[in-house]
Amino acid sequence: MARSVNSACCPRGSNEIATVESPMRTLGLDLGSKRIGLAISDEDGIFAFPSGKLDRVGRQQDLAALVRLIAEQGISRAVIGVPLHMNGRPGKGAEAARSFARDLAESSGIAVDTLDERLTTVEAQRALRSVGRSARKQKDVIDSVAAAIILSTYLELRKHDSASDPESDERALELEDHDS
Repeated sequence: MARSVNSACCPRGSNEIATVESPMRTLGLDLGSKRIGLAISDEDGIFAFPSGKLDRVGRQQDLAALVRLIAEQGISRAVIGVPLHMNGRPGKGAEAARSFARDLAESSGIAVDTLDERLTTVEAQRALRSVGRSARKQKDVIDSVAAAIILSTYLELRKHDSASDPESDERALELEDHDS
């Protein structure tokens, strides 16, 4: 969990530094050629909620819409799924996803990580089928469910990394397999 120093809460003349928990909402993105699936975490960074989709218009308009969403929702970091093949090699769109992540970080001023998204759409389809959604009805929500799976995986990895190394928030997470 991210921590911040709040010096305003310390008594006058105190040498102690007080820390308070900082809420950290994270945005998960599943990039597609026609839509961007959206998911947002709770403030504690525990749960990932499907949050709709953004119809792609153009790169600059897509980035502007995401920057507005980030500001409105109080998002402090984001994760974007990167398509990799089963053997770990970059899939179609991997470089485009990484480039989009860099542009979003620059446009929004927040940290944007990437995560291997292998099989997230398949997992989303299975999850939707298990609750009775037909293939036709899945089309409306599949992108945001895939984004929620990406975000949920990311939150678990961050939680695990933080539990094993308290200094992990100070380091960048390496979540993709870059040995390709």
